[in-house]
Amino acid sequence: MSRVCEITGKKTGVGNTRSHSMRAMRRKYYPNLFYKNIKDPETGLVYRIKVSAAGIRTLKKKGII
Repeated sequence: MSRVCEITGKKTGVGNTRSHSMRAMRRKYYPNLFYKNIKDPETGLVYRIKVSAAGIRTLKKKGII
């Protein structure tokens, strides 16, 4: 299962971690994802979506959560 936010599209990024001697080791940066249940007001169905913290703020701003 992929680590992608279904609202914002945020996904795993890659970069470097640096030791004290400044040697670069590759690493992954994962988005801050949560599972949220969203109810569709028209059909009454509940959808389970994977959403990042930024996506949750967006949904709250739009009044969906």
